[in-house]
Amino acid sequence: MDYSGTLTQEMCKATMKFTEIVCTHSKLTDPNDAIKYWWTAITELENKSNYGEYLTQDEITDIALERMTREMELKADLNKLHELCIEYWSKAPLFDDVKPFFEKCPYPIYIITNNGVQYVDIAMKDNGLKPAGIVCGDMVRAYKPHKELFLKALEIAGCSPSETVHIGDSEKTDVRGALSVGITPILLNRKNKAVKSDVLVVNSLSEVIPLLNTL
Repeated sequence: MDYSGTLTQEMCKATMKFTEIVCTHSKLTDPNDAIKYWWTAITELENKSNYGEYLTQDEITDIALERMTREMELKADLNKLHELCIEYWSKAPLFDDVKPFFEKCPYPIYIITNNGVQYVDIAMKDNGLKPAGIVCGDMVRAYKPHKELFLKALEIAGCSPSETVHIGDSEKTDVRGALSVGITPILLNRKNKAVKSDVLVVNSLSEVIPLLNTL
């Protein structure tokens, strides 16, 4: 399973406070513009940060903040903003369907994430969730959708692609990454966005368990 956007909510106290600070202390005065700028910067850095050029999420965050100071004239405490990113990675609230899914799922659940294991582990413990494993980009020095991350998950789980499904909310990273190694993807489309991929789509994790034995 994916982590951010699938298990945890992307809009939370930490992200709203982050956006408030940015909009108060930079050229980005519209919250939607601030969010778009930030995620575009993070995505671009992740796309460039693989293998020999790999950067951790903390390093990427610092670079993106420095870029914001140059391009958007951000004048704020960068350490505070970084702390809010860590709070988001480790403390963002779960979606309501997550705990019931973990309780009812008859199969081991592994989390595949671009976020650091140390942060995801905090979230799992705080919420009383016990995934069978957490697989992150640091383990293979590559971010989703690179296939190495999904291959590492298969290795840790001891499963073949035909025995595995991957649930995530992104066509670009989750669906593409899963398909690259032959894993069946399930796209979690909570917001009913237009879907370009010809894959199985659900709107809630509550729809997944009845499907598992049919795949």
